[in-house]
Amino acid sequence: MYDWANSAYALVISSAIFPAYYNEVTRAQGDGQLEIAGLSIQNTGLYAIVLGLSFGLVAVLSPLLSSISDYAGNHKSFMRFFCWLGALSCMGLFFFKGPNLFLGLSCLMLATVGYSGSIVFYNAFLPAIASTPMQDKVSARGYAYGYIGASTLLLINLAAILNREALGITDETLLPRLSFFLTGVWWLGFAQIPFSRLPHGLYRPRPDGHYLAHGYRELGKVWRSLRTEPLLRRFLPGFFFYIMGVQTVMFMAASFGEKEIGLPVAALIATVLILEYVGIAGAFLFAWISRKTGNIPALRIAVSVWIGICAGAYFIKGPAGFYICAGFIGLVMGGVQSLSRSTYAKLIPPMEHNAAFFSFYDVCEKIAIMCGLIMFGYLDNLTGSMRGSILALIIWFVIGLVMLLRMPGKKTA
Repeated sequence: MYDWANSAYALVISSAIFPAYYNEVTRAQGDGQLEIAGLSIQNTGLYAIVLGLSFGLVAVLSPLLSSISDYAGNHKSFMRFFCWLGALSCMGLFFFKGPNLFLGLSCLMLATVGYSGSIVFYNAFLPAIASTPMQDKVSARGYAYGYIGASTLLLINLAAILNREALGITDETLLPRLSFFLTGVWWLGFAQIPFSRLPHGLYRPRPDGHYLAHGYRELGKVWRSLRTEPLLRRFLPGFFFYIMGVQTVMFMAASFGEKEIGLPVAALIATVLILEYVGIAGAFLFAWISRKTGNIPALRIAVSVWIGICAGAYFIKGPAGFYICAGFIGLVMGGVQSLSRSTYAKLIPPMEHNAAFFSFYDVCEKIAIMCGLIMFGYLDNLTGSMRGSILALIIWFVIGLVMLLRMPGKKTA
C-alpha cells in the first residue's frame, strides 16, 4: 500500500503531468531557453539537472540515515518524515505558475528527496516481511499496486483536465496545479495504511551511545562485508549502469515526447497511463521469467530490450513510433526494477541489520540517477536536442549488460 501511495508522485509529478506542464509554462518566446544567473539554459536541460541534484542529495543523506535507523530501531519514523516532506512539497507545486521558477524547482527537488528518502526505509522492510522464495512475488506485487494506484489518480486528473471548458474553468493552469496538490493528498492519505500496520522498527533499538558515530560504524561494517561478497561486487556496478539508463528514460520520456515529437499534453498523459498498465503485466512477466531462468538471466533479457528501445527511440519521428516505444518501455520498466530489488535482497548476506545494506543499494541507484539526469541535461543543453542524449543511454545499458554477463546465471539468484 505504500507503493500505491507514493507511486502517485512517480507518475503524476515525475512522468506525466508535471514535465509537460513545466515545459509549457517555462517556454520563453517559444524557444525553451531560460535565463538562470545570467546563463542561458534549455528548460528541459534545467529540469533534468535539478532532478539529478535531488537524487544526489538523497545519495549523500541515505547511508547515514539508514545506518542510524538500524542502530536506533526507528525505520518507520524516518520513512514517515520523508513521506511528509514529499507529500507537502507536491502540494506546494500548486502555487507554481511559471514565473516563480525558484518555487517550482524547489518544491520539485524536495518532493523528489521525500520520495527517494522514504524508499530507502521502505525497501529495508522487504526481507523482514517476506521469505526468500516469496520476495520476487511480493516485490512485483508492490510495483503492481503502485501502477494501479498511481494510474487511478492519473485517470481522475486526466478526466478533469480534458473537460476543463465543460467545467467552466478559464485558467489553463488550474487543473494541472490541482493535480499536483491531489498527488500530495493521495500520497499522505494512503501512506497511513502501512504506517498503521508496520512495526516502529525492524530491530530492537540499541541502548545508549551517539547515533551519528554508530551510524558511520555500521556503514563501515557493511563496506567491509561487501568487499567479501564477490557476487554483490559484480552485481552492483552492473546495476549502477543499467538503472542509470532505466530511470533517465522514465524521468525524461514525457519531455522527449513533448519536445522532440510535438505530442500534446493530453496524448502524453494517456500514453503514460497505458504504459502503467502494461507495466503491471511486465512486472509479473519478468517474475515468471526469473522463476524459469533465474534472476540474472531475466535481468539480461530486460536490459537487452532496453538497448533496443533506446536504439529505436533515436530514430523516432512521429507519434506512432513514440507509442510503440512507450509500449516496450512499459513492458520492461517494472520488471527490471522489481527484479533488481529482489535479486539484491537475495544476494545480501543474512544478518540482523540490513537497512544499511539497502542504503548501499539505494545510494548506488540515486547516484546513477543523478549522473544519468545531469549528463542527459548537459547533452540536451549542449546540442539543443534530446536525441544525442539517447546515444549516451545506449552506452550505459551496454556496460550494464556486459557486467551482468560476467555473473553466474540460475545458481546465483
